Amino acid sequence: MIYAVKKMFQDIAPHRYKNEYTPRPPRDGDRLLCFDGDRLLCALDAENRIQLPPCGGQAVQYLFSIDDTGYFLHEGTPLPAQAPYGYVPAKSLRGSFADETRFAAAVGGSLHRWYVQNRFCGCCGAEMEKGTEERSLVCPKCKNTVYPKLCPAVIVAVTDGERLLLTKYAHAPRNNYALVAGFCEIGETVEQTVLREVMEETGLTVTNLRFYKSQPWVYTDSLLMGFFCDAVGSREIRRQESELSEAAWFLRDALPTNHSTDSLTGEMIERFRAGLE
Repeated sequence: MIYAVKKMFQDIAPHRYKNEYTPRPPRDGDRLLCFDGDRLLCALDAENRIQLPPCGGQAVQYLFSIDDTGYFLHEGTPLPAQAPYGYVPAKSLRGSFADETRFAAAVGGSLHRWYVQNRFCGCCGAEMEKGTEERSLVCPKCKNTVYPKLCPAVIVAVTDGERLLLTKYAHAPRNNYALVAGFCEIGETVEQTVLREVMEETGLTVTNLRFYKSQPWVYTDSLLMGFFCDAVGSREIRRQESELSEAAWFLRDALPTNHSTDSLTGEMIERFRAGLE
């Protein structure tokens, strides 16, 4: 059976995401992203679509636009919740209706964390100021400049003929199947990250690396880069127990379906199932 691949999280066409740093005042129709810690002020309609409040006259920071709608981050003390809006854990919104508003909420959450975590200079302790020509935070004293957090990471589909290696993370909140994954370390290429992560997590050696696609996974402030590769040498798995609760080979026609449906991981699993790799 061939399973249809759903759109990935960032695929919001025909809507257009405009992330150029071109700050402007709010206009009618713009939306507000107001966070209280890790909770977002919003409402969910009958179809589980996220509804964001309009952007009023409060202190706000322009973030980006989707089509002609601007999205602004509320600054200062969180606003009181007024019906129909309430504070909802941002992580729970990942399961809401997949549209451009869900994407905007997740990207806004990443930028919110960046602003909160970099209020003060890591070099001299002075309070940071917003850059005027680019999206940055600049120290007025020592000129230390900080840019939005973006962590490069790899997603690796290890294949062995008609078999695909699937894993489960040891400490993940969901019990979904996934692929080998990990963050790039200082001083290594992305390709070296693939080799290291596969060896560390499974004890396998791989070759014939093939870059597939990337994904901005803003839930963890990451940029994911997906690779297919072939196992070489011993196929015996030596699972890294501190990272994985499961690691096993699955035949193409017996792949499980309990994996994420809007991520690079899910798309790569379904691509292998369909015989495209």
